[in-house]
Amino acid sequence: MAEEESSTEVSSSKTITLRIAKFNPEHDSSQQFADFKVPYERWTTVLDAILDVKKHLDHSVAVRYSCRQASCGSCGMKINGRPRLACFTKISELNSDVITVEPMNNYPIVRDLVVNLERMFTTHKKMQPYVIREDTEITAPTKEFKQTPEELEEYIQFANCIKCGLCNSACPTMATDSSFLGPQALGQAYRYVADNRDKGKDSRLKIIDESHGIWRCHFAGSCSQVCPKGVDPAMGIQMLRGYLLGFRK
Repeated sequence: MAEEESSTEVSSSKTITLRIAKFNPEHDSSQQFADFKVPYERWTTVLDAILDVKKHLDHSVAVRYSCRQASCGSCGMKINGRPRLACFTKISELNSDVITVEPMNNYPIVRDLVVNLERMFTTHKKMQPYVIREDTEITAPTKEFKQTPEELEEYIQFANCIKCGLCNSACPTMATDSSFLGPQALGQAYRYVADNRDKGKDSRLKIIDESHGIWRCHFAGSCSQVCPKGVDPAMGIQMLRGYLLGFRK
């Protein structure tokens, strides 16, 4: 498709070529790319550029977004080949005159940049992502379960997961095993196993201790490299293996 220019009135004379993957599985046989000339400032994000195109040049561009501040995880996509959050990625930081945006790998494409996250949410729920207690004290409205800073440090980074799906998109095992639980789910399993308030460790370890579970991870580490919130799923997976092998209690 020929390049088009945005009609947005801005003071910047800088422009980049934004290449947007276009694909509708209902009637397209293959993915095509549409190129657009988009002006930008040093603070312009990739999401800003996509919405500029959607507003002025191609209303049909499908993109998922919500908070625009790296909290909801909705705008995950591949940007110049790497899974990133579009709202958290500034064009000026990419050091490229051409920005290519594509849907994340390892998810079915709904349309254009939007993918179906059902598999991720299903495996996340499978991990029982809540504090499990055998007693009834947790139902008391004024009950507190105090933790020391050291106890909190054991799991707090994993509580920062926003379920954007970037880790699963970067995972090579997710691409070859459609039943693999994935780094997002396994990281959340560790989040609760490491929480000293929780009593569901044995239940969760049983869930992940199977052929398509924790043992399918090849420890590529790509999941941790792309997390926008600094979560380290690869480390969490290794720590879970420590529980299963008896090195941790």
